[in-house]
Amino acid sequence: MGTSEHESAVKHVCGAAPYVDDTVDATYRHIAIGGSEIAHGQITRIDLSDVVASDGVVDVITSDDIPGHVDIGPVFKGDPLLTSTEIEFYGQAIFAVLADTRVQARKAIRKARIEYSKSVPVLELKEAIAKKLYVRPPHRMQRGDAIGALNDATNSPGIHTLSGEMRVGGQEHFYLEGQVATATPDEDNGVHVVSSNQNPTEAQKLVAEVLGLSMKDVLLETRRLGGGFGGKETQANACCCFAALFALRNQCKTVCRLSRRDDMIITGKRHEFINEYEVAFSDDGAINAVKYQLAGNCGSSPDLSDAIVDRAMFHCDNAYYYPNALIDGLRCKTHTVSNTAFRGFGGPQGMIASETVMDEIAFALQMDPLDVRKRNFYSDEGTDITPYYQVVTDFTVPRMVDSLEKSSGYRSRRDAIREYNRANHILKKGIALTPVKFGISFTATHLNQAGALLHLYTDGTVHLNHGGTEMGQGLFTKVAQVVSTELGVPLASIKISSTRTDKVPNTSATAASSGSDLNGMAALLAARKIKSRLTEFLLAEHNCTAQEIEFGAEGVRIANEEALSWQELATAAWVARISLSATGFYKTPDIYYDRENARGRPFLYYANGAAVSEVLIDTLTGELKLLRTDVIHDVGSSINEAIDIGQVEGGFIQGVGWLTTEELKWNTEGRLLTDGPATYKIPAIGDAPAEFNVELLADCPNPAPTVIRSKAVGEPPLMLAFSVWCAIRDAIAATGDYKVFPKLNAPATAEEILRCVDEVKAS
Repeated sequence: MGTSEHESAVKHVCGAAPYVDDTVDATYRHIAIGGSEIAHGQITRIDLSDVVASDGVVDVITSDDIPGHVDIGPVFKGDPLLTSTEIEFYGQAIFAVLADTRVQARKAIRKARIEYSKSVPVLELKEAIAKKLYVRPPHRMQRGDAIGALNDATNSPGIHTLSGEMRVGGQEHFYLEGQVATATPDEDNGVHVVSSNQNPTEAQKLVAEVLGLSMKDVLLETRRLGGGFGGKETQANACCCFAALFALRNQCKTVCRLSRRDDMIITGKRHEFINEYEVAFSDDGAINAVKYQLAGNCGSSPDLSDAIVDRAMFHCDNAYYYPNALIDGLRCKTHTVSNTAFRGFGGPQGMIASETVMDEIAFALQMDPLDVRKRNFYSDEGTDITPYYQVVTDFTVPRMVDSLEKSSGYRSRRDAIREYNRANHILKKGIALTPVKFGISFTATHLNQAGALLHLYTDGTVHLNHGGTEMGQGLFTKVAQVVSTELGVPLASIKISSTRTDKVPNTSATAASSGSDLNGMAALLAARKIKSRLTEFLLAEHNCTAQEIEFGAEGVRIANEEALSWQELATAAWVARISLSATGFYKTPDIYYDRENARGRPFLYYANGAAVSEVLIDTLTGELKLLRTDVIHDVGSSINEAIDIGQVEGGFIQGVGWLTTEELKWNTEGRLLTDGPATYKIPAIGDAPAEFNVELLADCPNPAPTVIRSKAVGEPPLMLAFSVWCAIRDAIAATGDYKVFPKLNAPATAEEILRCVDEVKAS
């Protein structure tokens, strides 16, 4: 469809793209939030008299001042906007302040005198598992008889078993623009909230409930986000509620913007997981049965954890067929901030378990891990059914893996790496080729819907609005391209306005890699309505056939007549009283999940990819260098190749950060220690591969009925980074002459690499 530049590219580069905080001037008053200084216990006394008397303070609120709902849990209860009794995590909001300036507000909250009765917090996931502390009940998926097959394996010739455990850490979203919202009261006791937000409709609903208003009285607007990654799907709601509440109480404009430190302390992360596995397999590496326990650290409340752990369970097969599978997913509670959506939404934490299993089988059999992976790929009828009974179709992974194996020189490089490692005692190299199969759709069926609003003006230009939010991922550009192609109008003639709840109502979050699929299709259907009306008008006016009408960038040509410009066509249709405005609505077809029986078709299709990475580690320091990565990714028929390649590259690097450098640390009191860029390391340019080759799979349109047969590209590329993590394990294994399986956890920081090297050498 083209490689048009991002609609805000020039503004981004020039620093001219306005974000929420850029609109704040001296007429706004500022909000600061006072939080708990313990992780678990009861509040016994609150004295805010010094806060109220502090310079510049306009208003101070506690939970007693909330006129409507106190709990803003997005799905299940457990997230009070302000707490007055129970403390569930360090930094939990207790009161909030409105002051004339941001500095005054922040100084005021430090003057609070709050006393507590402390309880012993549960901070470790292992402890929560042992105590069976859950925010939601466990869920189980099973197909076949995994327990029976595992038991029988001990007495079956040629069948082997192994078991193990691996831990994968959480991840801070670290969006460039932090959590922020402004609010302005309107003339009818309503409020207009502008927010950096992935889910405007949910925020609209919660603001209305907190204020005791109806949704019609709350307008939520989002023009652009400086990054979201899932961190603004539910976590943006609190800032919206605080801003709106103070704005109406004081009839003034307000802004609630968290500092980077506060943002990191009081907003949720990617879930930490502990994955336990048992597997039975044959001499050739073919898996016969697997048993997984996937335990996610949900933190203090449910938030979106039910669906996140579900998606981990849906993806613990990755690209591999399990004849017998038993999968348990635990939603564990700890006294830490409630964890939330993050790019991949639990899928990465489940998929990493399968990659661990593949590597461990390969070590047990002394096979190349790639051969074990290929031996277990989904294949023909009978070996194409997932543990939740969805049939895997359009499985392009084998094609991409075979191509990448050849183009990257995987086999010869692997031999060369073995030679290098034999000759070098301190520096060790590793290589790995790993696949990705990722399901596309919200697993909650009702969320798979979207709307769009389209106007064709009499000068031939187009106004477009839809329910998706622009986070820098290029959604607005892609949807505009869809409309441009369908109508034929030039892309420059289309303007997409801010996402607003008064234009397209009842929208789903921009998440689950579904932004282009849902909103693009809704916009396409709206464009088709207008195009159909114009066609009917032209047929009547020009006594021609539909085949003789050709829409294009210059306007419309009818048989041999002189072309009409878009301005002439639109004006003529308006004079003839033809409606030039249309809505489009789309719902994803043929998806469902029967939770009670743990079976269904939760995904419309699968996005696939593969990557091979080569690394170098220093066994004395744990230092890591990523030498080369080659990627092939399947995006179907690309809407915008430049944007898709950017998403692949960015997703991969974010995955590398999660798996190698980004480590969250709390002290024994439950306080987050990694609360800023000085203590939390996201990838820098030096962490990128020295050689980075990215290719989109050619000539492979999506068989599913998506926009121009494209495939989602938001989340799946993050899991390409498994190739780096597995390559690190391969390098560590060289220190034990490839005889000992390195029990590597994630992130593979320098400390973790050293720990694992020492363990292998000692074995």
